[in-house]
Amino acid sequence: MSIKTTPHLNFRGQARAALEFYASAFGGEVTITTYGDLGMPKDLPGADGVVFGQVETAEGFRVMAYDIPGQSEKPVEAASPTRRENGTTITTQPFFVSVRGESFEEVEAYWKKLSHGSSIVEPLAASAWSEGFGMLTDRFGVTWSLEVASVPAA
Repeated sequence: MSIKTTPHLNFRGQARAALEFYASAFGGEVTITTYGDLGMPKDLPGADGVVFGQVETAEGFRVMAYDIPGQSEKPVEAASPTRRENGTTITTQPFFVSVRGESFEEVEAYWKKLSHGSSIVEPLAASAWSEGFGMLTDRFGVTWSLEVASVPAA
C-alpha cells in the first residue's frame, strides 16, 4: 500500500493566480474547476472562483487550491508572519509547505522562481542538516521551506 499527501491551500479569491504562479515556479499542468463549472449560475458573484484546482508535475510536485466561498481577495501582509530568531523559527501559521530536492542546483532553481515577490524568512544556504535550506512566505501568504535532501549517515 502507498499513500500520497497533497497540500490543499485555501485562498480568498486568489487560488487561480496562486496555482498559475506555482506552475511557473515548479512546472507542471494547472487544472481548474470553478463553481460555475459545477452548476452555479455564471452571473452570480463567485461563480468564477476555484472549487477544485491543482498543479501537478511528472516529478511528483503537487498542490491543490480552493477559493473560500464568500471571501473576497485581501492583500497579503507586507511582512511574513514567520521569522527566524536565534536559530529558531517563530510563526503563527499552522503549517508550511516543504519542498525537498536532490541537488542544490535543483532547489535553487525553484527558489529563484518562488521567491519572486516573496518575503524571505531565511535565505537559501547551507545549514547544519542540509547542503541547502531556505524559507520564504510567498506573495499569497503561504510559507515554504525548500531544502536539499540530506544523505543518510551509513
